[in-house]
Amino acid sequence: MNSKSMVTILAVTYGVIGILPLFLGGSSILMRILTMILIWSIVASCWDLIMGYAGIFSFGQVAFYVIGAYSSAILSVSLHVPPIVSIFMAGAITAIIGVIIGLPCLKLAGPYIALVTFAFQLALEPFLKGPLGSAIGSGGSRGIISVPPIHLFGMNFSSAELVPFFYLVLVLTLICSAVIVVILKSHWGTAFLALKDSEDFAASLGVSAFKYKLLVFGITSFITGLFGALYVHYVGILSTRMLSMEVFTVLLIMIVVGGIGQYPGVVLGAVVTVTANELLRPMGIYRLLIMGGMVVVIVLLLPDGVTGLIRKFSVLRLTKKESRSFE
Repeated sequence: MNSKSMVTILAVTYGVIGILPLFLGGSSILMRILTMILIWSIVASCWDLIMGYAGIFSFGQVAFYVIGAYSSAILSVSLHVPPIVSIFMAGAITAIIGVIIGLPCLKLAGPYIALVTFAFQLALEPFLKGPLGSAIGSGGSRGIISVPPIHLFGMNFSSAELVPFFYLVLVLTLICSAVIVVILKSHWGTAFLALKDSEDFAASLGVSAFKYKLLVFGITSFITGLFGALYVHYVGILSTRMLSMEVFTVLLIMIVVGGIGQYPGVVLGAVVTVTANELLRPMGIYRLLIMGGMVVVIVLLLPDGVTGLIRKFSVLRLTKKESRSFE
């Protein structure tokens, strides 16, 4: 997808989302849905960048999200670092851990990278609950309570102040989305795609797999950790329940719905998935069953997700326009 189409879809999507609170800001349910759409759209976008474009089958995205959340919570609660500072420090910590995890993955291929990163995610929960986690301030099985809100410009940004927090997240979402678009349309994005299509051929052209794979691990980990930190200061409490398979599954559904490697389709996928997930919450245990069925239908009918559908309509529209010009 070209830059103009990317920017147009992002501008329309985030523009509509950004306007809604001006009219419906009094609805706590709507504000929660809109805020989570913004947070998850960026987390899912990072996963799409590393998996859909760089071709690295990392299954540790939720782990990096949780690391960012715990890092910021520990810094602000135990070390009394101001939340606005701890959030960016958490992003840096997550990026360092992401690069460390990425190093052994450089020697592995496809499914083995997925296994290593998923094993890392599975190992994170017992670590945080165990004595080592408690020693660094994770709170063990109890988790961390009373995480302070973000205080900026004389205002508190938390779940108690839904509209201000929403617009704070919106600003960071727009910045991170712009960064992702710039990466994809720069020589970095070209290098990612070259490595994905043929690593040997890319190496013959001078593209360093070591450099660019570590680069994508570091960038996506930083942004993911940043938004994990935002989330914990939004809800005010934290536990290892964030590492549940449900969170992982919902995040995966966003990418499938939007289309893997079809950015910014994943943003549209986040809109659909988060909204459906919240509206189906009264269905209880049947919620994930319904969403799973939705994914099966989309995979069968729209293998490229919502983006593929938009592209088909665009081609059809262009074809009709050209046929009229010949009449």
